[in-house]
Amino acid sequence: MAIKVFIVDDSAVVRQVLTEQLNNFSGIEVIGSARDPIYAEKAFAKEWPDVIILDIEMPRMDGITFLRHLMKTHPTPVVICSTLTEKGAEVTMQAMSAGAVDIITKPKVGLRQFLEESKTLLGDAVKAAGRARMDRMRGAGAMPVVAKQSPDAVIAADKAHKPLAATTDRVVAIGTSTGGTQALEYVLTRLPRTTPGVVIVQHMPGQFTAAFAQRLNSLCQIEVREAQNGDRVIVGQALIAPGASHLLLRRSGAQYRVEVKDGPLVSRHRPSVDVLFRSTAQSAGPNAVGIIMTGMGDDGAHGLLEMHQAGALTIAQDEATCVVYGMPKEAVKLGAVDAQAGLPQLPEIIRQAPSRATWLQQHRSAR
Repeated sequence: MAIKVFIVDDSAVVRQVLTEQLNNFSGIEVIGSARDPIYAEKAFAKEWPDVIILDIEMPRMDGITFLRHLMKTHPTPVVICSTLTEKGAEVTMQAMSAGAVDIITKPKVGLRQFLEESKTLLGDAVKAAGRARMDRMRGAGAMPVVAKQSPDAVIAADKAHKPLAATTDRVVAIGTSTGGTQALEYVLTRLPRTTPGVVIVQHMPGQFTAAFAQRLNSLCQIEVREAQNGDRVIVGQALIAPGASHLLLRRSGAQYRVEVKDGPLVSRHRPSVDVLFRSTAQSAGPNAVGIIMTGMGDDGAHGLLEMHQAGALTIAQDEATCVVYGMPKEAVKLGAVDAQAGLPQLPEIIRQAPSRATWLQQHRSAR
């Protein structure tokens, strides 16, 4: 059955081009469009869409107000498609916080060409939104689908980054995608300042990670910020990968630092969870905890397996609390996961950052 899409945008060009592009996809049908939310809601009375593509700046009612209204009255997967400035990035964070499942940046110049060239991105965003479970909807960022590459394309074998057998520092590596923005907000806002250092890859376009980190920092006890090359991983701090760069964990003596670097898309993403997890396996080994959370696709599954094989404790968010049980499912299928846990259990796991041996002992005792 086709995913029924409705487009809400005050630009006639956007409505026309999006309709043409999306109707060319098998399994997607544009059932209508409107120039503002008031007209859209009238059309919804006849047939409710499966996915809504929504602009932010529109006459009569802005997109964020409409999004909040939708999530209260009739939760529906929403893909934000908006022209964004530096100021607008904060507005987009508000939209994602309100429940948008994906965001696509449309430029002020060359709009038609951008939309035509980005048809794969648009189609994949709609398909991902169509699979989202609205009872657990939490936002995320869109990334284009391209041929896969191995983390080898970014991480060269380097004996200098072998993990110490044991250190007093613990590190928690987290990877997530669709549904991850508010899942991360739920988890990070529940962590105390004594939490071990956290490194995070959230699939999100580059324009938004700094604003996303700033917003979380304003809500959390721990410090949350966008990672910069050479940052030390320390207690009470979470570092989020910049949206257009890979994030790697590196060991410097008995300390951990991050490397932010360019490189090809890996597992169809930059930043890639596989890259973060593999580098964590190499640099921290059994001194790390790996957590794979809600998201489409399989990015992170193979990297988590490497962490598991290196002796790290590996956790997958369970299906019951995922918006999209894709990435965790693939990790489970590979045998990369020591245990699955619901979203409410993840903050305590991160706070403790137990070794695999400690975790297994605790859970044997609990049985």
